[in-house]
Order: sequence, then C-alpha cells, then structure tokens
Amino acid sequence: MPAKPLLIFEPFPSTDLHDLVENHVVTVATAITGALEYQPVGYFLRQDRGEWVGGCIGYVWGNYLHVQWLWVAEIWRGQGQGARLLDAAEAMAQDHGAASATLETLNPAAKSFYLSRGYEIFATLDNYAGNYGKYFLRKTLKGNVPRR
Repeated sequence: MPAKPLLIFEPFPSTDLHDLVENHVVTVATAITGALEYQPVGYFLRQDRGEWVGGCIGYVWGNYLHVQWLWVAEIWRGQGQGARLLDAAEAMAQDHGAASATLETLNPAAKSFYLSRGYEIFATLDNYAGNYGKYFLRKTLKGNVPRR
C-alpha cells in the first residue's frame, strides 16, 4: 500500500485544482444517477468600457438549473439587470431540458427578488452566519418543455 497522502490546506486553490475536485464529483454523480448531460451556465453584464457589472453562474444537470451565484453591481440594482441574467439562465436551462431551477441565498434583498421572480422557499437554515437565515429556493420553469 502506498504512503498515506499529505493533507494540505489550500484556501485559494488554482482553477486546475478546483476543476479536479469538481470533475471527480460530477463523474461520480453521473455514474450514480445516469444523468449524463451537464451544461455550464455563465451570463455576464459588461459596460461599454469593459467593466464587468454583473453575472450569473451555474449549471444545468439532472433536468435542473442550479444558480450558484448571481451578482449585479450596486449601481445597476433595481433596474432589471438581475432579471435579465436570471431570465437568460432559465431560458438556456429550458433549452437544455431543465424543468426546474434551484438556488440559495442569505441576502434578504436577494430572497425578495427571487420570490418576485416565482421562486418559492422550500427549506431554511436558521442562524446561518450569525442571525441570518439561509434560504433554499426552487421554481418550476415555464411549460416544463425545452423551447428548442
């Protein structure tokens, strides 16, 4: 048997190291479930001068869209930019066969935004990061049918 591997603390892993772990988890999950199609989602907002002012990152897998991160620069909040990002991600997800979407947040303003966009809370983790709640939300996508 080989020597026991070293345990290394790496709080900011390289993209390659991050991808190594993610790819292995995805490989195991697809083997267990048989759900083979995995589609990354990435929509971004950029101003004319090249400044990035928003983004939505996630993936479509197992007929779900999972939004990992959605951010809009403060100057653009409340002007429909978050809706643009989320709408684009949801449309792409439907094009790839997703029937539902899921995400999570602890931000009260984000929670209100998602609720206004048709998401519903299905679980809450109380006392997260102090006195915050972490909200887990889901949404049935319109029609449940890919729009190809």
